[in-house]
Amino acid sequence: MKRTLTLILAGLLALGLFAGCQNETQNETQKEAPKTAEKPATEKAASETAPAPKGWNGTVTETMNSGGYTYVQVDTGKEKIWAAAPEFQVKVGDSVVVPAGMAMNNYHSKTLDRDFDVVYFVDSVMVGGAEDMQADAKMPEGHPEINDRAQVQATDMDLSGIEKAEGGQTVADVFTNKQELVGKEVKIRAKVVKFSPEIMGKNWIHLQDGTGKDGSNDLTVTTDAVAKVGDTVLVTGKVTADKDFGYGYKYDVILEDAKVTVE
Repeated sequence: MKRTLTLILAGLLALGLFAGCQNETQNETQKEAPKTAEKPATEKAASETAPAPKGWNGTVTETMNSGGYTYVQVDTGKEKIWAAAPEFQVKVGDSVVVPAGMAMNNYHSKTLDRDFDVVYFVDSVMVGGAEDMQADAKMPEGHPEINDRAQVQATDMDLSGIEKAEGGQTVADVFTNKQELVGKEVKIRAKVVKFSPEIMGKNWIHLQDGTGKDGSNDLTVTTDAVAKVGDTVLVTGKVTADKDFGYGYKYDVILEDAKVTVE
């Protein structure tokens, strides 16, 4: 009897020691393997956000023509966006496909006398489906061409006798020193070799002064001022380098919102 009791007690003691070792092992494991924090719901949502769309499709809720463009407001079912393309046939209720385009924020159309939070300028809008795409649509006359590097071919215009502005730069200087001049205001005297009015709410001027070679002899300026081809002008504006408006509108150097004085 005593022997049996002794065996039982020994067995219980062994079980207790085994259980204690298991608990200790589990505790050590928990210490060595820290818990991975659960991502907050908002962080999960942000990390799982889909990439920005490359275009939109929906129904036209408003449309109008102005300045060689057709403007359409498109209801995608999730949002309403405004797009503009060279004039095309469309009416309210039509289904359209709008490709990704150049976003013009806080855009004011002078011809419409209307403000838009954002308008996407595109080459064409597909009406009804891809098979109805306005394949032969062209930009309004004078519109900067897609992939335009702000470069006009050498002109036959007489550029002799143009004096460098006092304390200013030449066209070639701006291209050569563009990195040092970025964000700085420069003054240039040159002749207008091309003038394109009312393009995306701005007037676009190409300037040449006889300096520079192909690729560095023509400078693009955007402005509210008006000038005509052949005018000698004094231009003041800040330099922007490698400007990419999106959708193919890239400029090595450009002066934006410049002041232009016809001399």
